[in-house]
Amino acid sequence: MKGKVIKVDVLCRVEGEGALLIKISDDGKVDAKFRIYEPPRFFEAFLRGRSYAEVPDITARICGICPVAYQMSSVHAIEKAFGVKVDGQLRELRRLLYCGEWIESHVLHAFFLHLPDFLGLDDAFAVARDHRQVVEEVLRVKKTGNDIVRILGGREIHPINVKVGGFYRAPSKADLRPLVDQLKWARDSAVKAVPLLAGLPYPDFESDYEFVALRHPDEYPFSEGRLVSNKGLDISIDEYEQHFAEEHVAHSTALHGVHIGKGMYFVGPLARFNLNADLLTKTAREAAKTAGLKPGCCNPFKSILARQVETVYACEEAIRIIEQYEPPERSYVDVTPRESMGCGCTEAPRGILYHRYRFDSAGLVTDAKITPPTAQNQPTIEDDLRRYVTPRIDMPLDELTWQCEQAIRNYDPCISCSTHFLKVRIERTH
Repeated sequence: MKGKVIKVDVLCRVEGEGALLIKISDDGKVDAKFRIYEPPRFFEAFLRGRSYAEVPDITARICGICPVAYQMSSVHAIEKAFGVKVDGQLRELRRLLYCGEWIESHVLHAFFLHLPDFLGLDDAFAVARDHRQVVEEVLRVKKTGNDIVRILGGREIHPINVKVGGFYRAPSKADLRPLVDQLKWARDSAVKAVPLLAGLPYPDFESDYEFVALRHPDEYPFSEGRLVSNKGLDISIDEYEQHFAEEHVAHSTALHGVHIGKGMYFVGPLARFNLNADLLTKTAREAAKTAGLKPGCCNPFKSILARQVETVYACEEAIRIIEQYEPPERSYVDVTPRESMGCGCTEAPRGILYHRYRFDSAGLVTDAKITPPTAQNQPTIEDDLRRYVTPRIDMPLDELTWQCEQAIRNYDPCISCSTHFLKVRIERTH
């Protein structure tokens, strides 16, 4: 065969501005680059000099899909630095807020961004045309997640009620109680959709990944626990930077995360499921069984199944929290700033999100580090593309391009490029 170059100028249905370049040499060797060319946003730099109290609201603006994850990672890091412990009903409310974000983000990705790939459709509008009832129910499930974030966070996007130490205002029982019926319906709808997703045509594609996620002894992880992997990692969050680093690569403005001395790793719902399936609720475990999803699954295309199982779990966890909820005496605990350093890590919908801050004695930020899930997954995405393309180099161009897009969307549920379509060019090399 003659070598060729597959160039994808704009990837659709991924966060930010991304492209794909695949070079196939005459001898069949494949080089793949998932290029993120969106300009740097400098959040870490302009956090410097800001008060600790401003950090949760600033970091929430990093992402419109998962602002709760950024807020929760930041408050955990700040509270660690200042020696603050948040427990009881305030801790439960934080889990509830995270439930809302998982519900709305997971169903958005599974049914509007990823499902079209499996059905051979161009976009969510085509899914709605062919599966109207499914889409109507999914929108109602998503609204349930948004309602949780709105009631707890003050608004659906970039919530404003989260503060270091708790919340500016705690909800009443009357605020939360109407959500229970919505959540029970959403749980049942999510369970009902599992067979549809289980029956999708999954490519035969696996690898020996290192899955990394939080692990808590008593609960499916949102925002506390230890960092573990299926390859023997078991560390505290404080030890993150001793084991993980970010590297610059020429073709991307996003840093590449690596496990020091080991290389690439895999974060996200499939990693969480593989490392925490025993902590799911009974209904969520049954949903996984219906889906044919078992711990140890190494097919990244089945991440869509893990997202759906986690949606079922988030609905049930939200119901549990609301049904036992009693308003706390105070909506937050007091915080006294000090010269210090603290780090926090929570499970954003697409994987672990690490924050680390240093403060002066007045509580002003002197240094900040934020490591998002997509940067951590980027080396694994590129490796997936290389391995996926190698045995398929003779596949028709349009089909191969489609499936490469799909492989990338296994990892990333955001939509800021959703209005664009792929432009593909093949160049023969001599």
